[in-house]
Amino acid sequence: MAFFKKKEKKISMPVSGPVEFIIAGLGNPGKEYELTRHNAGFLTLDILANREGFTTDRIKYKSVCADVMINGHRCLVMRPQTYMNNSGEAIKEAASFYKIPPERCIVIFDDIDISLGALRVKRKGSAGTHNGIKSIIYHLNSDNFPRIKIGVGAKPHPDYDLKDYVLSSFSKQEQETLRKTMEKACDAVELIVGGDVDKAMMTCQIK
Repeated sequence: MAFFKKKEKKISMPVSGPVEFIIAGLGNPGKEYELTRHNAGFLTLDILANREGFTTDRIKYKSVCADVMINGHRCLVMRPQTYMNNSGEAIKEAASFYKIPPERCIVIFDDIDISLGALRVKRKGSAGTHNGIKSIIYHLNSDNFPRIKIGVGAKPHPDYDLKDYVLSSFSKQEQETLRKTMEKACDAVELIVGGDVDKAMMTCQIK
C-alpha cells in the first residue's frame, strides 16, 4: 500500500536490552482505509519501516507490531488494530506490559487543524478534536506523551461531515506532499528516541 518511493532498505539491527519506547502510528485497519486522512500515522510507519529495515507483522497488544532498534534504543513500533477511537486500549496494554511511562510513548497521527503537509512536534498537550488522542489520554491517564502531528488540512466546507472528511482518500498530488512531510516525521521519531525532543520540535516542524 506504500505511496512513497522506496529506498534501499536498511538491514535492521538485532534487538537487545529492554524495550525503552513505544512508537504508535494511528489509523484504521482494513484495505478501504489505507490511503485515507485518518491513516496518516500508519502511512508514516510505512516510511519508517522502509528506512529502518523492519516489518510490522507481529500480532500482540491489539496491534500489529515490530520489535526494533532505532537510534540505538529498543522500540516497540505499533499499529493499533482497535480502530482509531479506541487506540488507547492498545497503547495502554503495551505500556503496562513493558512499564513504559507516557513520556516514552511517541504517537503519530493526522491533524485537521493544521494545513496539508504541515508538521508539528509537541512534547505533550490536549487532544483537541482527535478521538484517537482522547482515547490515549484516557487510558494512560496522562497527556504527557510526545506527539507528531501530520497536517491533513481542514474540511473543505464547515457543513462537510467530519467523519466523511477524515475517511476520505488523499489525491496523488496530496500523497506527494505528504510523503515529504512523513519523511520529516521519521526524522523527528529518531531524534525523540535519541533523547532530543527539543531538537525535534525545533528542526522538524513544517509550516
